[in-house]
Amino acid sequence: MSDYAAHPNLTVLPASGQVRGLMTIIRNVETRRNDFIFYSDRLTRLLVEKSLELLPVFPKSVVTPLSLPYDGVGFEGKICAVSIMRAGESMEKPVREVCKKIRVGKILIQRNEETAEPVVYYSKLPSDIGRRWVFLLDPMLATGGSAREAIRILLEAGVREDHLIFINLLACPEGLHTIFNTFPQVRVVTGAVDEGLNDRAYIVPGLGDFGDRYFGT
Repeated sequence: MSDYAAHPNLTVLPASGQVRGLMTIIRNVETRRNDFIFYSDRLTRLLVEKSLELLPVFPKSVVTPLSLPYDGVGFEGKICAVSIMRAGESMEKPVREVCKKIRVGKILIQRNEETAEPVVYYSKLPSDIGRRWVFLLDPMLATGGSAREAIRILLEAGVREDHLIFINLLACPEGLHTIFNTFPQVRVVTGAVDEGLNDRAYIVPGLGDFGDRYFGT
């Protein structure tokens, strides 16, 4: 996979038949837009469920309808999601389907196509974000430049580095290197780690421009 395959802060979805099947559909250049959206959303929900497993819990006992006790756990702490616009907004709907009444913030970072460097244009975050666990959403971790800038904005807003989980459908070694070497406590949850980047800084074999395929532009 990559030198980061065994990194303690990297979680990759197990390559089950279901995950590989979803990946095959969204990577296929012949997949129609409505199918691309449907199956990308399915994969995002799996990623969010896997990310929730990383959050802390505490012992909690309840009484079942049969008047019997059940010793379980409760979720500790509040969470919010922050999408890196535009492509990250595609992940908001699946997140809301999994996490009831989750608050969502947005950061607009666009890549300079000539230099592949990120430029920050806008951010809107919940006022109490510093007291929350944060799911940072962007479907593709390529160079890591946009994610690096987004994480810096979140840290400046008071988010703890170890309370930040970056969720994406595809990653590559170059992007993982950027994140883990700059922010060693940030965790990454991804669907797969691809070979690397081409000369245009696109993930290969990848799936093309996610935002264009999802939003039809």
